[in-house]
Parts: sequence; C-alpha cells; structure tokens
Amino acid sequence: MAFRKKAKYILSREPDIVIVPECEHPSKLLFEADITKPTDSLWFGRNQHKGLGIFSFSKCRFRVLESHNPKLRTIIPIAVSGMQYDILLFAIWAYNPQDSDGTYIEQVWKAIHHYGNLLLDGHTILVGDFNSNSIWDKKNRESNHSNVTKHLSERGIFSAYHIFHKQIQGKEDHPTFYLYRHRNKPYHIDYCFASSDLTKKIVSVEVGDFEYWIQHSDHVPLIVEFDLS
Repeated sequence: MAFRKKAKYILSREPDIVIVPECEHPSKLLFEADITKPTDSLWFGRNQHKGLGIFSFSKCRFRVLESHNPKLRTIIPIAVSGMQYDILLFAIWAYNPQDSDGTYIEQVWKAIHHYGNLLLDGHTILVGDFNSNSIWDKKNRESNHSNVTKHLSERGIFSAYHIFHKQIQGKEDHPTFYLYRHRNKPYHIDYCFASSDLTKKIVSVEVGDFEYWIQHSDHVPLIVEFDLS
C-alpha cells in the first residue's frame, strides 16, 4: 500500500525489477522528486489502492503474453527483454477472493497448470506473494503448497531462497511476513522460483530485516540477485 511513500527504501538497493503486491494504481504513484522513476511498468487489479505492480528500474522492458488468462487476475506472464537473453517472468500476487475454488495458493495451482507448456522452456521465474506455506497444507486438497512446489520441481523450477539458504519448505529460518506486524507472528509466504538454468546463476538471496522494514509494511522484501552476464 502507498508504494510512492516506500519506493526510496527498496530503490536504495538499486534493483533491476521490483514486484509489488498490494500496489496502488499508477495514477496515484506520484513519486517524490528525488526518487528514480521506473523505465517501464505494468499494473493489474480492480482496487485502485491494492493491485499488482511490476516495475523496471533498468534496461528491462515488459510485454504481457497473449496467453494471459484474465481469470487469474494477478498472476501475470511477462516476457522480459533488455538483458543478455529474455526471461519469462510470472509476477504473482496470489489473491482472488471471488474464486470459490480458493483465494490463495489455489490461484498459483491453477496458473502453473494453465501455463504448463511455458514452464518447460527454461529462463523462467515465478516471483511474488504466494500467500502460502506448506504448514497450511490441506491434505485432502490437491491444490496445496506442497503440491505446487512438487509440480514446479518436476519441471526443474525451484525456490531460490530454499536452494541458497539450504532450507526445507515449511521450516524456513527467515520470515517474509509478520501478521499485524507482530514479531511473534512470523511466516514465510513470499517466493522466487526459478528454472534450474537460472538457479545456477544465483549470486545472493536476502530476506529483509524485521526492525528496518516493519515500519513500512507487514512484509519484508525478498531480494534475489542473478548473474545473467
């Protein structure tokens, strides 16, 4: 929310691409004068105060694929150009309260099946707020977090955080979300999944510090650096 007031904090890290769930509409993004302006951007949503923003602060340029399924409102397949080679980026905010099949991880489950053929080509990243963790698996429901990660791994796509920090799904040492901004209510629900050709190029994976970021949001940033040179 109110990304215009928070952009300078994440931009101090000089990101190439920023994915911002719960992002206000671009018409409201009146950045302060001394803030770097995005070189390209996309926004999706129905609520002018809470949508999904995708911003480039580099040479990267975005093109939404024609295969985009608008029913999967805020899971967006994007061709990213401007680097040494193109990337297929799925920007994700797993939230659709109007879907009777499920609001959160069910959206990701539907997306990875709808876009199944695209997940086989490599140079692929799925990143954002999945609103899920295997600790909330419903064992009688196929579309749970563990089955999403299993389905992706079978296609050679893995969580950058879990690989880099040698973590197990559901037992993460670094929370990305603090319910009601309470330190004693931590969860790991934000992810960057990447195809195996890209996981080999991971330089670092950082989860933001609670003390610094909690004044700005109930989420802390997940920052993943790839060497794509």
